[in-house]
Amino acid sequence: MRTSDILKKLNIPRHKLYYLEQKGYIKPRRIPMGELEAREYSEEDFKKLELIWKYLQSGFKHKIALQKAMEELQSPKLSLQEQNQKPDLARPNPNLAPGPNKSEFDLKR
Repeated sequence: MRTSDILKKLNIPRHKLYYLEQKGYIKPRRIPMGELEAREYSEEDFKKLELIWKYLQSGFKHKIALQKAMEELQSPKLSLQEQNQKPDLARPNPNLAPGPNKSEFDLKR
């Protein structure tokens, strides 16, 4: 992916992209083109940039944004099914023994 693609997809300023590269957060491949060099970003670079940029826009400092992005990249994602499986508190759990109802409680006294 070229620089122009990254700039369009992430809506990140060019100077910010180059700053992140200068700090070593990403390492695009350099492709000689005459006297100039083009940058080729890997899919991993793109994902990392996307997350770093998200955290920077949320107000995090650069180092913290990088840490959070790396944590998110390394942590396994929950599937939608796992995320949607929340306990239904209105429904009683059949595995639990029922508590004494009022009449049973009164009889024991």
